[in-house]
Amino acid sequence: MSFTIHAINGPVVKVQGVSGFFMQEMVLVSKRRLMGEVIGITESDTLIQVYESTEGIQVGEPVEPTGQLLSCVLGPGILTNIYDGIQRSLKDLASEQGAFISIASKPESLNAEKKWPVTFNVKQGDEVRGGQVFASTPETSLITHKIMVPPDVSGKVIFVAKDGDYNIHEILLKVEAKDGSVRELTMTNRWPIRQPRPVKKQLGVSMPLVTGQRVIDTLFPIAKGGAAAVPGGFGAGKTMTQHQIAKWCDADIIVYVGCGERGNEMTEVLSEFSDLIDPKSGKPLLERTVLIANTSNMPVAAREASIYTGITLAEYYRDMGYHVALMADSTSRWAEALREISGRLEEMPAEEGFPAYLPSRIAQFYERAGMVETLGEATGSVSLIGAVSPQGADFSEPVTQNTKRFVRCFWALDKALAYARHYPAINWNDSYSEYLEDLEPWYKSNIGRDFSSLRALMTKLLHEENELNEIVKLIGADVLPDDQKLTLAIAKCVRVGFLQQNAFHAEDTYVPLEKQYKMMKVIAYLYEATRKLVEHHIPVRLIAECGVFELVEKIKYDVANSELALLDEYPKKIDQALAKVE
Repeated sequence: MSFTIHAINGPVVKVQGVSGFFMQEMVLVSKRRLMGEVIGITESDTLIQVYESTEGIQVGEPVEPTGQLLSCVLGPGILTNIYDGIQRSLKDLASEQGAFISIASKPESLNAEKKWPVTFNVKQGDEVRGGQVFASTPETSLITHKIMVPPDVSGKVIFVAKDGDYNIHEILLKVEAKDGSVRELTMTNRWPIRQPRPVKKQLGVSMPLVTGQRVIDTLFPIAKGGAAAVPGGFGAGKTMTQHQIAKWCDADIIVYVGCGERGNEMTEVLSEFSDLIDPKSGKPLLERTVLIANTSNMPVAAREASIYTGITLAEYYRDMGYHVALMADSTSRWAEALREISGRLEEMPAEEGFPAYLPSRIAQFYERAGMVETLGEATGSVSLIGAVSPQGADFSEPVTQNTKRFVRCFWALDKALAYARHYPAINWNDSYSEYLEDLEPWYKSNIGRDFSSLRALMTKLLHEENELNEIVKLIGADVLPDDQKLTLAIAKCVRVGFLQQNAFHAEDTYVPLEKQYKMMKVIAYLYEATRKLVEHHIPVRLIAECGVFELVEKIKYDVANSELALLDEYPKKIDQALAKVE
């Protein structure tokens, strides 16, 4: 049965006739065979959103159903690649067509000609089940790609290829199911992007995703398998914060989704990641990274799909037993794509024109984070960090508010801090993390038993400073008693010496947790030592003149990450400086 286009409205195409289509089916639209997806079926017609520009398409052109859901191709070769929102390799397109991509370009998502050295760990006669690893190949020098039995396949192995070099389409394994049917397995399989991959069991979060950024790791940590939002207005540093986390966090694999961002920003990301060296291995960071670039001038429907493409790739590597961190920059542009498509469909708008199903779509995305036991009985995780770009830095708008409902970590960026060159510009008064209680046992056993109490002291000082600043604005700092002046001085040490971090300084761009812990101990020691002097009626002005506050503020630059033993000498240095005051 043939179908033809009846109406075109931007990326939305209407086809008369409903038999032969099903919801979320991938279809090929027009003579150019553009990729599209069925998003609505009524009594008389079918609605399709097209993932490429519909410019030049005419009414009456054919529409061809494929019988498949919109899916990702999963297999070796994903890492180091750069894709658009529908998993077209931009590297391949650039080599074929140059800087400008023509409509209806369909390169293969993975290199079909490359040979991969495959090592098998099953033999003929073995019973295998969905999710089990049956072979492996070195995808990059950092990551071993574990080739898994698809989740819907199980049975007896009746054929195994020999160890050797194979391309992604060659048959590696034949599995006979109980009903006698035989499935031939290659290195690749397809998975629908809107459908979460199955797991054996969801696990509770118990360990932090260490980012090397002090304000995050100490005050507002995110767990491996957790979800965090990074809201902020234009220029507040969302992209910079996500870049730092992507470069330095202790995830095994990074998936970076540039969703609707400016082209120059994405160009910077692509060139920067290509040059970065992984600090843990000394190899290029790109060897454990996949980038998805869907800039603001690319088709709006593909922008909506890019988030799902990214999370599907992340879940695939999670199922191999890796810890994956996904950066989505930004979910606001994704929500705007939903709003635009919803408007084309003439749906009833909800708050600020967004569709009524915006909260459920945001929930579906963030719910795919988690620490899991995989079908292959390994432990893996996906951590989601989504940037939000509220217009005018208004955190009361729908995308920010609905995101807050579904994440447990909220890093509120402050434009005033960014303009004051305080990076990361995370406002400690508006941010929070609900993972503190879950992670406390890990901090106690791996870092120090007093880690939580030190964190509580830093938080207390910052909140007291915030309250005192209200008084200072009215009557000035000179009239404050010395104990409150001391609180302001120590809080400044926390802000400038601890929370503020220099991404371009070799020692300060990344700080291990042990150094963060010892820095907090030094600040706590300084607070106790100076408080005793204030109790003996020594003015804070005299204490400040001895230079002890500046000494502590400069620790982040003066003590190298490889020389943490020097931090143990700082209490003595503080005592020597304060002895001059007495």
